[in-house]
Amino acid sequence: MRGVGATLGDAFRLVQAPPSGADAPPRPARRIRADRESMEEDLLKLVLTLVELLRQLIEKQALRRVDAGDLTDDQEEELGATLMALHDALSELCAEHGYTLDDLNLDLGPLGPLLPRSD
Repeated sequence: MRGVGATLGDAFRLVQAPPSGADAPPRPARRIRADRESMEEDLLKLVLTLVELLRQLIEKQALRRVDAGDLTDDQEEELGATLMALHDALSELCAEHGYTLDDLNLDLGPLGPLLPRSD
């Protein structure tokens, strides 16, 4: 069985592969910033993005459970407080590193943004 890293690597290569055929448009050359500082910042931004994505998914699941009546009042209150604390902590981390929560929303091209807009 292949690991997640290998599978993600395959997916990345497929996405980056140039279209085949004579009518394929030329791809512009891209420069990759490979210095240590930019890689650390990009990794930090990716981790923060994943945490925000998970927070939003957990929040949606919590709302479904509240709507279904699966939680007691105490559980609802604890879950709400925990989600608010996580949101505040993530906002503080973003501010500490010069980001906003909107900066974490990756553009997936034709698929649109990764995170739904939270207003």
